[in-house]
Amino acid sequence: MKITFMGAGSTIFARNVLGDCMCSDVLRDCEMALYDIDGSRLKESETILNAINRGKGGKTRITSYLGAEERKNALRGANFVVNAVQIGGFEPCTVTDFEIPKKYGLRQTIADTLGIGGIMRALRTIPVLEEFTQDMADVCPDAWFLNYTNPMAILTGYLQRYAEVKTIGLCHSVQVCVNDLFKDLGLEQYIPGHREVIAGINHMAWLLEVRDAAGKDLYPEVRERAKRKNDTEKHKDMVRYDYIDKFGYYCTESSEHNAEYNPYYIKARNPELIDRFNIPLNEYPRRCVEQLANWKKESAELLSGKTLDHERSHEYASHIMEAMTTGTPYKIGGNVLNTGGLISNLPEDACVEVPCLVDNAGIFPCRVGRLPVQLAALNITNINPQLLTIEAARTHKREHIYHAAMLDPHTAAELTLDEIVAMVDELIEAHGAWLPKFS
Repeated sequence: MKITFMGAGSTIFARNVLGDCMCSDVLRDCEMALYDIDGSRLKESETILNAINRGKGGKTRITSYLGAEERKNALRGANFVVNAVQIGGFEPCTVTDFEIPKKYGLRQTIADTLGIGGIMRALRTIPVLEEFTQDMADVCPDAWFLNYTNPMAILTGYLQRYAEVKTIGLCHSVQVCVNDLFKDLGLEQYIPGHREVIAGINHMAWLLEVRDAAGKDLYPEVRERAKRKNDTEKHKDMVRYDYIDKFGYYCTESSEHNAEYNPYYIKARNPELIDRFNIPLNEYPRRCVEQLANWKKESAELLSGKTLDHERSHEYASHIMEAMTTGTPYKIGGNVLNTGGLISNLPEDACVEVPCLVDNAGIFPCRVGRLPVQLAALNITNINPQLLTIEAARTHKREHIYHAAMLDPHTAAELTLDEIVAMVDELIEAHGAWLPKFS
């Protein structure tokens, strides 16, 4: 078996996913091919993964491939390809995604999934993923492409519509959503054996149902505790708890993400909302700076060790590989096209996040039916700019980038149409060669 990791310079993430595979009796006896365009970061990942491998018995063969000329060799014969690239990096591209919109009065928190930051990130990433999948069609046509890169719905939706490979989009938030909610509300006693139904779109999938092991509906208690907590204390999840109060349901991704997916919380004319809902503006750049500083300290310690321990994380990737290898079914929350109306009141060409069953025959999405109408409506406000960004990437028409930004709920709430056009033009100019040409 061969597992190829694209963007292996993302050392912490590569350590989690590939370290998880080394914890598996089914997967550890394989080749892990690491690919990146940054030689120093690739070497760091190789060193750390070799240290984990030694700690797990040394059964994995780890190889490294640097630069575009080695990409096909990294992919050749792969059974699974894990993608975690960040095109343009923190600098210059992420900084640009924040600083130019800020000039126009448009403030963001994360800017990797929706909003103008998510749109620009998608447009510079899609051409690279097309190159990856074209190479895969040549040298490993039967491999599964496991995408972890954001903006998840745009990138995965594009590939599932236009690439010639099997693709699934994977997020971190679905599998920890309920446990984290229970812990935060003091309901830990319900974690063992609880039942949940989650569906929607990536980063805005909804906890539709949650019950204890005996089948009791826990939502009434969740709603009461969430409202009381929002009314009495400042905490980090105030936006999502306000969703529960106003729309009736909790969603999967964090409040710092969801603060920028709608027109309600980040408003120049209501700056008091930032403090009221404890919204961390510019969170992603701040997080990047902290992570880079912490990594410099951590890497010296990790790189000096002869062996490293690793405990299996909550990431889906290794479990998917196991299920496909052994045939033992496994359930995930996956991002797939809404083909056949998996969620019947969302568009069929949308990329939706729904329960999926995995075995050695593939990945099989489960039909959910209709979402509560207010939840479908919120999802559609995000799906519209996602689909228009895909259209811009496919046609290379600048007007569709304008349209995507114009229909983004946060951008539209803050800027005029003329301001949006000017901002998009300035972003395209600043990104330069990181973007394809748009006419």
